[in-house]
Amino acid sequence: MNIRDRWISLLHRVATGTRKTRTLLTPIGVVIFGVFTGLFVIMAILVDRWLSLLWPLSNGLSWFIAIPLITIGAGVIAWSAYHFQKVKGTPVPFNPPPALVMTGPYEFVRNPMVTGVFLLLFGIGFAIKSLSLVVFFTPLYILANVWELKEIEEPELVKRLGEDYVAYQKRTPMFIPGMKLRK
Repeated sequence: MNIRDRWISLLHRVATGTRKTRTLLTPIGVVIFGVFTGLFVIMAILVDRWLSLLWPLSNGLSWFIAIPLITIGAGVIAWSAYHFQKVKGTPVPFNPPPALVMTGPYEFVRNPMVTGVFLLLFGIGFAIKSLSLVVFFTPLYILANVWELKEIEEPELVKRLGEDYVAYQKRTPMFIPGMKLRK
């Protein structure tokens, strides 16, 4: 069994295991996600300084772009978390909702919370005037998340939720409403 299959099996065992274990591991999952995301911002700031990258936009235009991105991103994250909380689940793969959530933003995309994080990162990039965060590190972060979702989380969801998830996956795009990507 390779490392990918082991990780999928671990997520599945924990997600279908005892409530105590799921509750214990939830903060660990939050910290791992937060540190992973924060590292992209920190690396971008360091790269900007190291390469002396100049920000091409005025302060006013930067904030004009940053504020809506941050607001929409945070709003989508909160809306998504609310729909998980309603069914007694969390966004952490160790402690997911017990059933497939298809309400609120999940009606339109499979990963609205992650979409919100992407928007938030772009917004932060404009707010802190980080060229490398906007043009390199956030797109890299998106690619890493797409890989992780497709290769780890979605196979676990198929294993746990079965045909319901497969049907949902076929009719609902990953991140952008109305956009279907080829497999």
